[in-house]
Amino acid sequence: MSRSRTSSELELFLPLHRSDSLPLYRQLERELRDSVRAGRLAADAPLPSTRALAAQLGVTRGVVVSAYEQLSAEGYLVSRPGGSTRVARISGFADPVPIVLRREFRLDFRPGRPDVNEFPRAAWLRSLRRVLGEAPSDRFSYIDGRGMPELRSAMAVYLNRARGTRISPDDLIICAGVAQGLQLVAQALRAGGAQRIGVEEPWHPEYRRMLEGTGLQVVAVPVDAAGIQIDLVDQANVDAVVVTPAHQYPTGGVLPPERRAALVAWADRRDAIVVEDDYDAEFRYDRVPVGAMQGLCADRVVYAGTASKILAPGLRLGWLAVPPRLRESIARAKLAADQGSSALDQLAMADFVDRGELDRHLRRMRLVYRRRRDALLAALERHLPTWRPAGASAGLHMLAWLPAGCDEARLVAAAAERGIGIHGLAATCFLPGPPGGIVFGYGSVDERRIPRGIAELAEVVADSVAPGHDERR
Repeated sequence: MSRSRTSSELELFLPLHRSDSLPLYRQLERELRDSVRAGRLAADAPLPSTRALAAQLGVTRGVVVSAYEQLSAEGYLVSRPGGSTRVARISGFADPVPIVLRREFRLDFRPGRPDVNEFPRAAWLRSLRRVLGEAPSDRFSYIDGRGMPELRSAMAVYLNRARGTRISPDDLIICAGVAQGLQLVAQALRAGGAQRIGVEEPWHPEYRRMLEGTGLQVVAVPVDAAGIQIDLVDQANVDAVVVTPAHQYPTGGVLPPERRAALVAWADRRDAIVVEDDYDAEFRYDRVPVGAMQGLCADRVVYAGTASKILAPGLRLGWLAVPPRLRESIARAKLAADQGSSALDQLAMADFVDRGELDRHLRRMRLVYRRRRDALLAALERHLPTWRPAGASAGLHMLAWLPAGCDEARLVAAAAERGIGIHGLAATCFLPGPPGGIVFGYGSVDERRIPRGIAELAEVVADSVAPGHDERR
């Protein structure tokens, strides 16, 4: 991306006081100098032209010229060819320290990361251009808490066709991803008198903490190889439960039809709500599509979907299909939270879906992700044959159960020291006990790098397993 040039459109906040005994050009020097020292004007930042800044401040151009010349002589500013002026890079006045949100790894097998390099920029740009040119002006004003009608209509058609839901546009509420969607649902449940909500064990720890922040008591309900155990849901005495039936996170289990029916029957009997997190069901490799639970009972199931895995997390777009009893409460909560998600992104997404671009993107990415999944399975079989993969038939992650004697926490730490990011199963667990597994995400790792990455991980295992344990057995 090219840097912006000095322009008459740039604005600076530089208070000058005509009642001050200090001349205006000296005041301007002081304000600019202090701004550079304090980091308010970063190194290499462009400044307005002398004529433009004079007009902004209501002073003569000579005042600005004098200040710029003095600060250039002091080394705070530098003039570039073409007459532009920028802030100089000054030793002792460092640029603002960047905020580091996540640790970066040389090889990152942590889950939850689609390949954003594959984001369909050209198709998305076409959609943006179309909606900018064609959308009614009122679409860019304040909207209600449900979201753009164009996107709700497009997603209802897509989800009914591709995920087997029973959704009308009126059922849908657009949100900023599943995280916000779960929070909005929890707030609505709490306002309606709910006190306890069940979650799968293991599951996302950050989502569990977020639900606790809404005032609900969170109850962990263990899963087995086939997903959440319905008899334990019944024993948990909860008013709602959050499930990932198409691809349990992180074990990868698929909730079978008889358990789905039993969960709906429990919700009817308990007058409860099932929240279905359908986060990555579009990616499947060795099985037929598994439809959404919402299609079984639209009055009991809140369906939550997101663009984070199928397109990119940075879009911050998600959708909730909500039973009538919760619809107004959730829409009000969304409006109170942020006045609605970006109108432009919603309109672009609607156009993107309506024109079949999402289907084309998903078809292409299934092939990409399947190759990566296959490369990971092959590499594990070759280099770590005693690890037992599970949940690899769909999604962007798989679980590998560790052999006895392999210390999960020590392995994760040792891999990080080698620049390899892996995620231990223990980090997703609420109940005590050593689970002994690694959750591999393969969505953002090029398949050409996977074999070498697993070979390096095998070297880490050889150095970090418990004394006396032979990983090759």
